[in-house]
Amino acid sequence: MDNMLGEIMPVLAYVLFKVSSGTEREVCQKLIEFGEVVQADIIFGEYDVIAKVATQDLDKLEDFMSQKVRTVPNVFVTSTMIISREYKGKSQRPKTR
Repeated sequence: MDNMLGEIMPVLAYVLFKVSSGTEREVCQKLIEFGEVVQADIIFGEYDVIAKVATQDLDKLEDFMSQKVRTVPNVFVTSTMIISREYKGKSQRPKTR
Protein backbone atom coordinates (compact mmCIF):
# COMPACT_ATOMS: atom_id res chain seq x y z
CA MET A 1 0.00 0.00 0.00
CA ASP A 2 1.47 3.39 -0.97
CA ASN A 3 0.61 6.71 0.58
CA MET A 4 0.40 9.98 -1.35
CA LEU A 5 4.17 10.47 -1.07
CA GLY A 6 4.86 7.08 -2.64
CA GLU A 7 6.11 5.59 0.63
CA ILE A 8 5.27 1.97 1.38
CA MET A 9 2.88 1.77 4.30
CA PRO A 10 2.78 -1.34 6.48
CA VAL A 11 -0.44 -3.29 6.78
CA LEU A 12 -1.74 -3.34 10.34
CA ALA A 13 -4.48 -5.71 11.41
CA TYR A 14 -6.21 -7.16 14.43
CA VAL A 15 -6.68 -10.92 14.33
CA LEU A 16 -9.35 -12.40 16.60
CA PHE A 17 -9.02 -16.04 17.67
CA LYS A 18 -11.39 -18.65 19.04
CA VAL A 19 -9.29 -21.26 20.83
CA SER A 20 -9.75 -24.42 22.90
CA SER A 21 -10.88 -23.63 26.43
CA GLY A 22 -7.92 -23.23 28.77
CA THR A 23 -5.33 -22.73 26.02
CA GLU A 24 -5.50 -18.93 25.79
CA ARG A 25 -2.12 -18.34 27.45
CA GLU A 26 -0.43 -21.03 25.38
CA VAL A 27 -1.81 -19.53 22.16
CA CYS A 28 -0.67 -16.00 23.14
CA GLN A 29 2.80 -17.26 24.00
CA LYS A 30 3.09 -18.98 20.62
CA LEU A 31 1.78 -15.93 18.74
CA ILE A 32 4.30 -13.51 20.24
CA GLU A 33 7.12 -15.70 18.90
CA PHE A 34 6.19 -14.50 15.39
CA GLY A 35 7.89 -11.29 14.27
CA GLU A 36 4.67 -9.98 12.73
CA VAL A 37 2.83 -9.97 16.06
CA VAL A 38 3.07 -6.63 17.85
CA GLN A 39 0.93 -7.70 20.81
CA ALA A 40 -1.31 -10.60 21.86
CA ASP A 41 -3.98 -10.40 24.56
CA ILE A 42 -6.55 -12.67 26.19
CA ILE A 43 -10.03 -11.17 25.93
CA PHE A 44 -13.55 -11.91 27.13
CA GLY A 45 -16.50 -12.30 24.79
CA GLU A 46 -17.15 -14.12 21.55
CA TYR A 47 -13.41 -14.47 20.87
CA ASP A 48 -10.68 -15.59 23.28
CA VAL A 49 -7.49 -13.94 21.99
CA ILE A 50 -6.70 -10.82 19.95
CA ALA A 51 -3.38 -10.05 18.27
CA LYS A 52 -2.18 -6.87 16.62
CA VAL A 53 -0.17 -7.74 13.52
CA ALA A 54 2.09 -5.65 11.26
CA THR A 55 3.28 -6.80 7.83
CA GLN A 56 4.90 -5.14 4.83
CA ASP A 57 1.91 -5.64 2.55
CA LEU A 58 -1.27 -7.68 2.02
CA ASP A 59 0.66 -10.57 0.47
CA LYS A 60 2.79 -10.83 3.62
CA LEU A 61 -0.36 -10.73 5.75
CA GLU A 62 -1.80 -13.60 3.73
CA ASP A 63 1.47 -15.53 4.12
CA PHE A 64 1.43 -14.91 7.87
CA MET A 65 -2.15 -16.09 8.23
CA SER A 66 -1.86 -19.15 6.00
CA GLN A 67 1.67 -20.30 6.84
CA LYS A 68 2.17 -19.30 10.48
CA VAL A 69 -1.19 -18.86 12.22
CA ARG A 70 -2.45 -22.18 10.87
CA THR A 71 0.42 -23.94 12.63
CA VAL A 72 -0.66 -22.70 16.08
CA PRO A 73 -2.32 -25.54 18.00
CA ASN A 74 -5.79 -25.13 19.55
CA VAL A 75 -6.96 -22.34 17.20
CA PHE A 76 -10.41 -23.09 15.74
CA VAL A 77 -11.48 -19.82 14.11
CA THR A 78 -9.80 -16.55 13.16
CA SER A 79 -11.21 -13.25 11.96
CA THR A 80 -8.89 -10.61 10.51
CA MET A 81 -9.70 -6.90 10.71
CA ILE A 82 -7.38 -4.69 8.66
CA ILE A 83 -6.78 -1.28 10.26
CA SER A 84 -7.65 1.61 7.95
CA ARG A 85 -6.55 4.42 10.29
CA GLU A 86 -5.05 4.52 13.78
CA TYR A 87 -5.73 7.05 16.50
CA LYS A 88 -3.50 7.14 19.55
CA GLY A 89 -4.29 8.65 22.93
CA LYS A 90 -2.27 11.38 24.57
CA SER A 91 -1.26 9.23 27.50
CA GLN A 92 -0.65 5.60 28.35
CA ARG A 93 -3.02 3.71 30.61
CA PRO A 94 -1.46 2.89 33.97
CA LYS A 95 -0.09 -0.63 34.35
CA THR A 96 -2.35 -3.05 36.18
CA ARG A 97 -1.26 -5.95 38.32
